[in-house]
Amino acid sequence: MSPSKTIRIAAALITDQRDHALLVRKRNSAYFMQPGGKPETGETPAQALIRELQEELNIVLDEQSLTPVGTFIDRAINEPGCELIAEVFRVSLPHCELTPAAEIEEVIWLDPALASTVTIAPLTRDQLLPLLK
Repeated sequence: MSPSKTIRIAAALITDQRDHALLVRKRNSAYFMQPGGKPETGETPAQALIRELQEELNIVLDEQSLTPVGTFIDRAINEPGCELIAEVFRVSLPHCELTPAAEIEEVIWLDPALASTVTIAPLTRDQLLPLLK
């Protein structure tokens, strides 16, 4: 079965000094994933990610803080039948407590070695966390 719709997002592979990954869980979802979101009309993926990080986690960055990782394709876990195309950027931040906002319910810093103990979206689990090992 082919996906009925394609969703394009910008996502951040955020790590701290211990290479723990910052993951978020949206309200009404069981899955942790990278923070980020859909670009608005006229936004580049980098601009969309900067806006989303500020809206969702109160993280203020500029484009020089983002290192492009690549484009990744997977299934969209929260929108069944949809294909997800993610422009991913690497960001380094100091380990800190972050307060979720907007649609974000929970934020964690995950040691990739403990990934099997958390419910993680396929893109994050299968393609992005392995980049940290």
